[in-house]
Amino acid sequence: MMSLVKSKHFCFQLIVLLFFIVGTDAYATDKAHKQPRQDTLLQKGYILNIMHKVADWQLNEWNTNGFKHPKVDWTNAACYTGIYALGSIKNNEKYLAALVNIGNNLNWNTGRNRFMADDYCIGQTYSLLYTTYKDKKMITPFTLLADSIVSKPHDESLEWKNNIASREWAWCDALFMGPTALSYLSTATGNPEYLNTATKLWWKTTDYLYDPSEHLYFRDGSYLDKKEKNGKKVFWARGNGWVLAGLVRVMENMPANHPERKKFEQLYRDMVAKIASLQQPDGSWHASLLDPESYPVKETSGTGFYCYALLWGLNHGMLDNKTYWPVVKKAWVALASAVHPDGMLGYVQRIGASPDAVTENSTEVYGVGAFLLTGEQLYQYITAHPAAGKN
Repeated sequence: MMSLVKSKHFCFQLIVLLFFIVGTDAYATDKAHKQPRQDTLLQKGYILNIMHKVADWQLNEWNTNGFKHPKVDWTNAACYTGIYALGSIKNNEKYLAALVNIGNNLNWNTGRNRFMADDYCIGQTYSLLYTTYKDKKMITPFTLLADSIVSKPHDESLEWKNNIASREWAWCDALFMGPTALSYLSTATGNPEYLNTATKLWWKTTDYLYDPSEHLYFRDGSYLDKKEKNGKKVFWARGNGWVLAGLVRVMENMPANHPERKKFEQLYRDMVAKIASLQQPDGSWHASLLDPESYPVKETSGTGFYCYALLWGLNHGMLDNKTYWPVVKKAWVALASAVHPDGMLGYVQRIGASPDAVTENSTEVYGVGAFLLTGEQLYQYITAHPAAGKN
């Protein structure tokens, strides 16, 4: 009888032990695949760790499998902006070193299509690295190109024909690629002509592609009369993300007394108000801004650029915290939840010119750039407003 009792007791202990092991493993799995509570998501340690995770995944991908696109390509250039942002945080200089290695490998040149904004997007990273290391070789080739850009008449129509993109900023994406490169070079060299050219050409593109009633940009002239399935105008999430992120990066290099400053600030406030109104319940923005149900899944490159631009405005005192901090918090949750356990960022729309489908496993380097830009601005914000992450 006693042996039977002991046997039953042993079985009970074994069941409890197995339950504990399975429960612990399930908890660990849950922690690996689901996000912590929101207050944890907004802690500086978590922000920095997930930035490391995403950046390290991308660097490892390049080191292991090579570059999917040419190193000088706009796709990678957008990613470099985020890697630089992470590297600018104290004790993260190894990320800057990775960019210096890329620059050295390229001999600090821009792309072959000299006057296409995509091909000199990388110039903004060259200028940022120059401001850190003061090595003139980092900006010498791009300075020569920028001088040529400044001297051009820029008097062509922006109609989407005759390969206009190789000469003018005729598509909205170009506003992240071109004016930012010239603006950062202006800061690096102290030459205001680069910034003045950037602002002049910014408004040329805006006059053609900006819809003042919607406070959004068409992708290019071929979309001016197109409609979504629901009959609304076609406004692409990432396309407008390129614009809004480019807008704050130009303003970052624009003196407070610059004659165009107030005009840029008004455009920024109009756009962020519209973008905030289009945020989806999960905190993201879908690929099509005015027809979100046409692609009813979050899209992280547009979402990342919006979150970055909103945080920039909060950090520079341009936006009301009560109105926009809740928008940012929801967006950050959507972004953080798209990061795979290995650090890959999912739900990034592939290269394109209009809204398109995304999946959990779709990724691209520019999405990584947007994520890291967001993380760095969020890190700044929480540093200055530690209570913000607790409510």
